[in-house]
Amino acid sequence: MVRPFGIKGKKRKKREERYDREGEGEEQIESVKRVAVEKAMDAEDNGDKVEEEGQAGEHVLEGIPIAPSDQKTNKPDVVFVLERACLEVAKIGKIYQILNSEDHANFLRKNNKNPADYRPDIIHQALLSILDSPVNKAGRLRAVYVRTEKGVLFEVKPHVRIPRTYKRFAGIMLQLLQKLSITAVGKREKLLRVIKNPVTQYLPLNSRRIGLSFSSEKLVKMKDYVKAIGDDMNLVFVVGAMAHGKVETDYTDDFIAISGYPLSAARCIARICEAVEDKWNIL
Repeated sequence: MVRPFGIKGKKRKKREERYDREGEGEEQIESVKRVAVEKAMDAEDNGDKVEEEGQAGEHVLEGIPIAPSDQKTNKPDVVFVLERACLEVAKIGKIYQILNSEDHANFLRKNNKNPADYRPDIIHQALLSILDSPVNKAGRLRAVYVRTEKGVLFEVKPHVRIPRTYKRFAGIMLQLLQKLSITAVGKREKLLRVIKNPVTQYLPLNSRRIGLSFSSEKLVKMKDYVKAIGDDMNLVFVVGAMAHGKVETDYTDDFIAISGYPLSAARCIARICEAVEDKWNIL
């Protein structure tokens, strides 16, 4: 009689201890789950799967694989400079994000900013138009330089595969502005990197620097204009990547308009690429 009673008492005591421990375990599990969910949401907002950091601020990112090496030729190349790109970082809640007019309109209004000016999708479309062009695939694109409204200048290598979706692109731009470089997976090459101003120190010497804007009084037919430039000259095109306004630079040799109607940056770049492909017989 006494022995079973003692056993039951011990079991009851152990159950109470286990119950307390299980309660603590559940709280810890719930805490871990909350942290995991927050990290997952943060990673998703920042462009999926942020990988390990490399040496000296380098950042390794899954999803931007490196394409085959550029074709090295002695022929003239083309360079694009995209000015006034809207890539502004702000802390919203507990995470940093690239501001855009669609997702952060209320935040921008509260801070007395015009949501219509925050269009990072424009630079996304412009980069896709450049990197998808036959000019790039033929190895005749030397580099792409982007300068933000805040004056941050970064280089985009021609063989980068920019994500097709804006959400992942915004995450990569956020990481670039925070880490100053994006490195190819499995290699130490920097596919995107922040560089020092001014952009003129990176432009080829033997080049024709052409600015484009609808506000220019010099309206030209793009194919005829490009054909008139010498075959040994590199071509540098300066295009605005903003929603409103015009590009004002002091390093262009000419300032032209290629349509009687306002064009998006992506459509303007498409016309430029078509003219260059026709000049260099790229099919």
